[in-house]
This record gives sequence, C-alpha cells and structure tokens, in this order.
Amino acid sequence: MAKRVFLHIGLPKTGTTFLQSVLWAHSDSLAASGLLLPGRERRDHLWASCVVRGEPNLDRRHPLAASAWERLLQATQEWDKDVLITHEFFCSASTEQAQDMVAKLSADERHLVITARDTLDLFTSSWQESLKNKGTAPIEAYGASTSDDPVVVWNWRSLDLGLVLQRWMPAFAPADVHVVSTPHPPARQEVLWRRFAGVIGIDADSVDLSVARPNPTLGLVEAETLRRLNSVLTDFDKPFDRGVWIRTFLADERLVPRGGEPFWPSPALVDDCRRRGREAVDLLWARGIDLTGTSEDLLTPPSLPERRHPDSVTDAEVAVVAVQLAAQLLGDARRLTGQVRRLTAAQAVKPSVRGAAYALALALRGAVRDHAFARGQPNSRARA
Repeated sequence: MAKRVFLHIGLPKTGTTFLQSVLWAHSDSLAASGLLLPGRERRDHLWASCVVRGEPNLDRRHPLAASAWERLLQATQEWDKDVLITHEFFCSASTEQAQDMVAKLSADERHLVITARDTLDLFTSSWQESLKNKGTAPIEAYGASTSDDPVVVWNWRSLDLGLVLQRWMPAFAPADVHVVSTPHPPARQEVLWRRFAGVIGIDADSVDLSVARPNPTLGLVEAETLRRLNSVLTDFDKPFDRGVWIRTFLADERLVPRGGEPFWPSPALVDDCRRRGREAVDLLWARGIDLTGTSEDLLTPPSLPERRHPDSVTDAEVAVVAVQLAAQLLGDARRLTGQVRRLTAAQAVKPSVRGAAYALALALRGAVRDHAFARGQPNSRARA
C-alpha cells in the first residue's frame, strides 16, 4: 500500500501539459527516488479519468481504456512509497464520483493537488483549447453556462476553481487539499514546476525542464478560422482523429506558428471571471486550504490592456488565413505524395529495401500516433 497518494486534477490550461510531460519524461528516475506514476503512459491517467467520470463508449478510445482505473489502483496497492496520479479531466467529476475514487485509493495519506491561474487567462485559453478539440461555440456562448454532466470538460464546470473545490473537498480533510497557483508570465513554467515539486516532495533540480512540451495558444483570427472550419468538418469525430488531425496537424503545427494577436471576451464575461476568481480566493481563505504561490496569481487585474473580441474578426481576415492555410496544405500534400512515391519505388527494388521502407512507414505512423497520445486525447463527449 502506498504511503501517500497525490491526486493532481488540473484545472485544465494551468500548465498541466508542461507538468505531465516533465513528469513522464522522468518517470523512471522519479520511481527510483520513491514517486510512482502508475501505468505505462500518460494515456492511462486520461483513461482512468474517463472511467471515474462515467464516460460511455470507452472502447472507441482503446481496448485498454476501460481497465485503466483498475490498473492504477492495483499499482498503487503494490507500491509502498508515494504515488502521483495526474490528469486535468478528473476535476470535472461529481462529488459522489470524487468520494468513490478517493475511497478506493490504498494509501496512508491522500492529498488533492489543484493547479490554478487567473480566471480570465484560463477562460480565454480554454476556449481556444476547445476549438482544438473540434468545438464550434463562439466565446460568449462558451462562457454562458455551467454543465451538470461530469463527462463535459470544456465548461465552467472544470474552469471555475471554486466550483471544483466545492465538489472535491468533501473527499478530503482541509489540510490535505493543496492549490498551486500558476504565476503570470514570463517566469511561468519554471516557477510553476518548483511550486508543484515542493508540494509533491520532488527535488525540483533533479529533472530537465527542456523536455517539456508546450501547449501553444491560437491567435485571434486563427482561432476564429479554426472555429469555422470545425463547423464544416462532418467527420473527424473519433478521439484519435481529433487529436492527430485537428489539434496537432491543423491547429498546433499550422495555425499556431502564425502567431496572431491575443483577445478578450466581452466586458460582461471579464467581470464574471473577476467574480469567480475572487470567490475562489475567498473560499480558500475561509476553508484554510493550503496555497502554494500567491492569491494575486488567481485574480484578474482591475485594469487590462486593450484587446479585440473574437466577434470582431471579419470575413476578409478569415479568408486571408484560410487561403494561406490552403496553400500550405497543398504543399504538405505534394511533399507527402513524394514520400509515398519514393517508398513505393523502394518496394520494387529488392526485398531488403522493401522491408526497410515498410519499417519506415510504420515508424512514421507510430510517431504521429505517439505524438498525439502523449498530449492526451480530448474527451469524446467534451464540448464547448
């Protein structure tokens, strides 16, 4: 049985991709020093969150998805030191699901760890993240309601720190709940890592942060272009297709590198973000919850720089991005077609070359798959 289990449940868009990529890159050395990340890979923790939250049709994800939570529980039972389970989709669980999950964890101590940030920054980042997951809702509609469905992730249900705390605190003693604030740029990642490592009990200097994989943000016009593209993509509904082709291939690798300007929602939504952040901080102080970092990290500043609203994007601006994107995709098609022809030609040369070409094709296909899954597949029912 584990000595301590740390359950890191997000919030989404609070540096979770950064933290998890560092942790999984050093999983062997962390285990040697006493901290186990149970499971074979990050997907196991994603799948476990799906099981806990009652996501249907898990077989659409992977044959091993439905058994992921039981496998993590078994590994925790067999480990006698510390365990870390981490995925941001856990935060959407109901109170009953959270209590049931924690009750099944075999450990002398159970700790809840929540990473959080300025609610306005979190909200704008999460909206564009929902677009990477094939969302189509305009930003104002995205922030208009709170879902009561634990399977829904991209919603105030998982973005409002106060709401998440209210659902999860009944499963823990107040002293075992830890909030780690994500600092404002430019020192965000290194400071976040040191704060997080301190809570978990990791030597912050024992890892190489350069292995971290960023989760970059879309610019204003690029986000609106992707939103409109999503509305006409009648296929790409499987988690793998959305993760590989929409998120990675289209958004991260072709639209994000364009740069683009940041944006804000409407003044009413900005005020709503301020309110939610203030209420969350008040809850922290009222319940005596441990905060690593500062409460200022969680609050939207009283004055903000001028930024455009996504509704201000014109058809002409979208057309420019779409035309340039079409030209880039045509170049991609030509390049990939050339690679296929060369592989086909190699197959006709001799068996040894044909075998090498086939191995290369499999390696390329596997690289794409691993790249997408390492990021964590989006929820099959998550919606904006």
